[in-house]
Amino acid sequence: MRTLDQWFAEYAVSHQNPTNKAIHYICVPAIFFSIVGLLMSIPTRIIANTLNLNLPIIENWAFIILLFVLVFYIRLSVSMALKIAVFSGICLVINYYIGQIVPLWAFSIGVFVIAWIGQFYGHNIEGKKPSFLKDLQFLLIGPAWVVENLFSKK
Repeated sequence: MRTLDQWFAEYAVSHQNPTNKAIHYICVPAIFFSIVGLLMSIPTRIIANTLNLNLPIIENWAFIILLFVLVFYIRLSVSMALKIAVFSGICLVINYYIGQIVPLWAFSIGVFVIAWIGQFYGHNIEGKKPSFLKDLQFLLIGPAWVVENLFSKK
């Protein structure tokens, strides 16, 4: 298994152009956020009835899937897993409140499509294919790379 630094080094190869990097700093979190919203839009009766906590922010498919996603990050770095857990929690809360105002699935699809258009535009500027076309695990490395680049003290 590759280390987090090895994943970042390989990911960075196709993310050198400053414009592409800036686009990624916006679009990668937006895609993550929209996926959380889409997963929260899936009916959750079975989860709510099973847990019976009356906490819709955690009684949903997004929360369940994010627990498994965090296992991926824990295997790479506990510190990064904690950072992604905080971001995931923020995504869950904000999506919950957006869903109280507008249809969450529709909002999430809109964000998802716009963010992916941005991603592919950034890679067009870069002149390199997105990393996930080589290995789907890069879809989970992208958010960690953004966190690392935006919030590290390097």
